[in-house]
Amino acid sequence: MAGDTQWSRPECQVWTGTLLLGTCLLYCARASMPICTVSMSQDFGWNKKEAGIVLSSFFWGYCLTQVVGGHLGDRIGGEKVILLSASAWGSITAVTPLLAHLGSAHLAFMTFSRILMGLLQGVYFPALTSLLSQKVRESERAFTYSTVGAGSQFGTLLTGAVGSLLLEWCGWPSVFYFSGSLTLLWVWYVHRYLLSGKDLVPASGVLAPGLLVTRHSRVPWRRLFRKPAVWAAVFSQLSAACSFFVLLSWLPTFFKETFPDAKGWIFNVVPWLVAIPASVFSGFLSDHLINRGYRAITVRKLMQGMGLGLSSVFALRLGHTSSFCESVVFASASICLQTFNHSGISVNIQDLAPSCAGFLFGVANTAGALAGVVGVCLGGYLIETTGSWTCLFNLVAIISNLGLCTFLVFGQAQRVDLSPTREDL
Repeated sequence: MAGDTQWSRPECQVWTGTLLLGTCLLYCARASMPICTVSMSQDFGWNKKEAGIVLSSFFWGYCLTQVVGGHLGDRIGGEKVILLSASAWGSITAVTPLLAHLGSAHLAFMTFSRILMGLLQGVYFPALTSLLSQKVRESERAFTYSTVGAGSQFGTLLTGAVGSLLLEWCGWPSVFYFSGSLTLLWVWYVHRYLLSGKDLVPASGVLAPGLLVTRHSRVPWRRLFRKPAVWAAVFSQLSAACSFFVLLSWLPTFFKETFPDAKGWIFNVVPWLVAIPASVFSGFLSDHLINRGYRAITVRKLMQGMGLGLSSVFALRLGHTSSFCESVVFASASICLQTFNHSGISVNIQDLAPSCAGFLFGVANTAGALAGVVGVCLGGYLIETTGSWTCLFNLVAIISNLGLCTFLVFGQAQRVDLSPTREDL
């Protein structure tokens, strides 16, 4: 089992900054393919359905390692799981252009590389959730998680800004070289200055046997999944993840095709730029309200109302405007508000089961990844079939509001991972 000693304030600050950068690089690698899809489609002759297969194949692998990542994080420490996986996904990202030119089966090789990328990145957020639930004080958890989570927008922003320039100047392979190299540099830094090599040897040795739930780290399956609040958390996380994945995968193509004369760096940068302070603010607001005496579940539901409800309104508006400026504003508002999920459902999972938060988040994110596979593929099919982007944004709104309604009705914040005798104490 990972140690339960909480970080001191200086340690928490160092790790928060390091994990913020790690999350940034995770999304740099993940967003490289969506940024390059249009150029790669032109080079390899992919249509929308084939591009959708490549984009969605990431989630085929992503959904398979969520629970494993959470359990390993609960058992050996999330920081070790994160570092080992980052070294692998950084390497895969850097060699993606080489895989694309191995033979004539470009679609098959790129689909395989994205599945492998999904497998390696799937452990990150469950391991992160496990790490923060064990190391960060409850009163600071929402701010810490939302700050680290802001790396997802910062990474997409970095890839959107630098990637658009690299795409124009050097071609799409340079985008993968850039994000892969930065990830490997981050791995070297963490290994050199924050973790010792001795820590990683036993950690890597436990990866295979860690797939089994041992007696001393058994997860209370029945107790957890008898609670409506757990199912509400899982379904809300599913909705949030699916909506985000659909927008992440298809927004670059939407802007490129709807506004072909627009500068790529604008629509690839602005939505993610405004989302960074929004994510940090949502965590500050959440912790502030709780410290002022508001019930935790009331605050979590408020955050979800913003993250799923209000964000879907702006997503809907994207399908009903022909103005580039309005589209950028609506996309920015939708992505910006989705960051409030970091202070809502993501922290609610830690409220419900801090002793096995990594495992439970893994279950919830597995459901979200599976929905992401269906959502991204279905989005490509709807666009190809109808010739309109409106159906895609309608799909995002429907998914988001189903998750919101479920959480508003059944969501709770009391612990459910304790035995009945301890719950009564």
